[in-house]
Amino acid sequence: MNNIKYLKTDTGSLYKSSTSDDIFTELLWGDRIEILSVNPVNGRLEANARGFKRGYVGESEICDISLLELYIIDVGQGDGILIVTPDRKHIVIDGGYPRDSQPHGKSAADFIDWKFEKDYGSDTIKIDSMIVSHCDIDHYGGSWDLVNPDKKGELNCKTVEIDKFYHAGVSWWKADNHDRFLGDASNGYLTDILGDKASVIKGLDQSTSLQLQGYWADFIRCILTSGAKISRLSSNPGSGFPYLPGYGPNCKPEIRIMGPVEYIINGQPALKDFGSEPKNTNGNSVLLRVDYDHARILLTGDLNKKSQQHLLDVLGINKTELEADVLKACHHGSDDCSYNFISAIKPSASIISSGDDEAHGHPRPNIVAALGMCGNVLIQNDEVVTPLVFSTEISRSFRIGDPDMVKFENYTYGDEEIDIVLVDEEKTEISYKRAVPPLKPKHLKKMMNRLKIVDGIVYGLVNVRTDGNKILCATLNEGDSTWDIKKFNARF
Repeated sequence: MNNIKYLKTDTGSLYKSSTSDDIFTELLWGDRIEILSVNPVNGRLEANARGFKRGYVGESEICDISLLELYIIDVGQGDGILIVTPDRKHIVIDGGYPRDSQPHGKSAADFIDWKFEKDYGSDTIKIDSMIVSHCDIDHYGGSWDLVNPDKKGELNCKTVEIDKFYHAGVSWWKADNHDRFLGDASNGYLTDILGDKASVIKGLDQSTSLQLQGYWADFIRCILTSGAKISRLSSNPGSGFPYLPGYGPNCKPEIRIMGPVEYIINGQPALKDFGSEPKNTNGNSVLLRVDYDHARILLTGDLNKKSQQHLLDVLGINKTELEADVLKACHHGSDDCSYNFISAIKPSASIISSGDDEAHGHPRPNIVAALGMCGNVLIQNDEVVTPLVFSTEISRSFRIGDPDMVKFENYTYGDEEIDIVLVDEEKTEISYKRAVPPLKPKHLKKMMNRLKIVDGIVYGLVNVRTDGNKILCATLNEGDSTWDIKKFNARF
């Protein structure tokens, strides 16, 4: 008997014993289950699942069929995605800010670490493809946590193996007359484009006139040291959309590279200049379409209105190539977004990766409305089946309390040890660091009666599962360990 099975029902219970109705957790369609015994007791088999050891699962609820799994990870401000293919390959796309710059101290690296160490019982993280949609740190920072040797001790897994690394080409550079810029921009195109391993080595060479800059350089140096194969992703719709290597025709899934759009200028690759540095890093994000039988998922990075309109112009009559069942919404729900672009996608479900940063105010209400207005409409029994709009921020919650005492134990006072206890909230000052914006934390002080304590965070991870015919989107209520599930048919 193959000891790795998968849940075949929408939900199922991992029981604490073969007879009790007490459960460890509620399982979700497609969850990996390690079967520990071949002989059922009261219709249940002993099993490990979702990091819980030696529970019991109903024998009638398991099968050998694995699904395509997509995890939109709650990384606060930023993006973090893990794709697990039916043949158990792992693709990481972005990762949020580095964990030490996060208000909640977590990046996508922490979820990926949990997945391998707890869910799989492995001490090695194996990433088949790591993709960074563009060179802004709220996208590559969490991926950096996985490959940064200075952060190795922060992971439970002992080893991280990255086979292939892909990027969008636009990079942060420095030169004699520029401390930080995106390279040459002339005649409507960006021409200083990072490429493969040889290009990376050249860009990190301190003797050259144009060098990779800042955190981006530090991250790319870690990628180079990891031994991963390095390539740039781009598309040329005039000759058909290329496939991500290893995910071509007849693969499950197929992954098409739809952006950024590459041009050849003076015999060299170039990307579109959208007018400013933020417009260019975001607008030249990697755009991927993941196809699995009849299901389509569109992953859009931080595409903005200018780049979306450009893609629509490039596609012309082939705008249907953008249609998808599931959309990872552009740029965290920013209103720098084309209504016509969303209309071309017609998503049944849109997922917004948004954070708490008040300076951004994501997701914007008009974009949430547009995702609904432009979505694929399905009404059954006087209820909306689709379109659906999810947000990692909306799905997240906090447990908050009032501090009422500070205790400093075993403080040495003279020749004796005493405990110092502070209970006067109006006279007790607390120093703290507020990590917003994340890369420039503020050091602040407040009296204890003016502060709140966050004693727990329920992360707003959004699960997407599909067998190519049905698509399930789910968020976990960690308070009572139940799933909020929406399920609909794939359209393609």
